[in-house]
Amino acid sequence: MKNKLVKVLKITLIAAFWIGVWYFIFGVINEPNLFPAPHNVVLRLFALLKTTAFYITVFQSIIRIFIGLIIGIVLGIALAIPTARWKMAHDFLSPVMTVVKVTPVASFIFLLLLWIGRDILPAVISICVVLPVVWTSIETGIKETDNSLIQMARAYKMNFWQKIRFIYLPATLPYFISAVRSSVGIAWKAGIAAEVLTAPLIAIGKQIAESRNNIEPTDLFTWTLVAIIISVVIEKIIIIIFERIAKSSKVFKERGAVFD
Repeated sequence: MKNKLVKVLKITLIAAFWIGVWYFIFGVINEPNLFPAPHNVVLRLFALLKTTAFYITVFQSIIRIFIGLIIGIVLGIALAIPTARWKMAHDFLSPVMTVVKVTPVASFIFLLLLWIGRDILPAVISICVVLPVVWTSIETGIKETDNSLIQMARAYKMNFWQKIRFIYLPATLPYFISAVRSSVGIAWKAGIAAEVLTAPLIAIGKQIAESRNNIEPTDLFTWTLVAIIISVVIEKIIIIIFERIAKSSKVFKERGAVFD
């Protein structure tokens, strides 16, 4: 209980400090039409929370980007397995992943906009930014698997699925959690950026773009704050789920018993 109170106090003090910085900047600029005060943003947020359109907009963006995140994770794992096993596969795929990783998101957005609809573009962009991150992490996890355990598995004549369950899954799970932690943030940012530039019919990014075009800084700050809060909440939820799965999984408890 004491540790929780200390943690809450710490978070409160940090939040108060940065809100104070925000108020300080607001006072220095002294132009509400250029830089809104924190209380105006909060009031606008509560006003949005009372509307049905707000929840529809948030839901559409979450679904769109979350689908891209999941597909990117699945593809990253599927491609990492053969490239970790066969060097030739790695050599063929590595240049593609490098190009995808270093290409500016804006370039991807404008290029893909020529070929696919703007409503699914944010999901595709999320796939593009997540795929190399997951692929690199999972491939590294597989390659870093303790070779002595692999040799022991061969000695005990474990089949393919047993090796996956008792050897590779425990070895790659920390890499996977780290990859997911990174992927959630970049997928959300890239997806929102795609929405801003392509303006789907219903999207958080469209609201941000309209706020900018209409020179409404309060709305711009409010929708940006909404995007930040959602990103943090989704990341926390996903990480908690995977960490609980890792702690409660029988894989780690059973692996030692397999070789006894």
